[in-house]
Amino acid sequence: MKKENILAQYMPDAAAPIIARWIDYFQCEFKISKNRATKLGDYRHPFKGAGHKISVNNDLNAYAFLVTTVHEFAHLLTWNDHKNKVKPHGDEWKRNFKRMMVPFIDQNIFPEDVQSAIVSYLNNPSAASCTDLKLSRALKKYDLLLNVSRLEELPINTVFSIKDGRQFKKGERLRKRYRCVCLDNGNTYLFNPLAEVTLTATGT
Repeated sequence: MKKENILAQYMPDAAAPIIARWIDYFQCEFKISKNRATKLGDYRHPFKGAGHKISVNNDLNAYAFLVTTVHEFAHLLTWNDHKNKVKPHGDEWKRNFKRMMVPFIDQNIFPEDVQSAIVSYLNNPSAASCTDLKLSRALKKYDLLLNVSRLEELPINTVFSIKDGRQFKKGERLRKRYRCVCLDNGNTYLFNPLAEVTLTATGT
């Protein structure tokens, strides 16, 4: 199967030929990985005879997959330009991320809400798209996960569970995070509003 046909299974069709050309141009090993809880994608620079390596999680929706892919290619371009002499997400990476996102913005590949969030995010890209709440919310709207909600969507006192099976009761928001009590051990934890949780019950 042609490279762009495989890529089109994970990202918008119109984006696949562009990414396929990047893979060939940079002679990059591009891997579609299983879900990794700690990261959406990864870039490894050439080392001991091996070339550039990029991996992106296979469970991302098409738009999140594309944003993550561009994010990692911006790391590749930054390494080509500067090697290890600059910060991983410094000004050089930010400029390259903006440059590499242009063709997708120009072709209106993203839905209007996602494109608006990306343009806003591009004014000052952070280390990861998931740290920008506006962009993350826009991207997550296109997730197809069943029975999974964002914590911020649940009412106070809702009981929910996380991936490891522990149950919590949602409490009040403290600045940027929600204070939640673990029903298994009584300890209190702070959760990101965009944490993906499974609804269990609503308290009183």
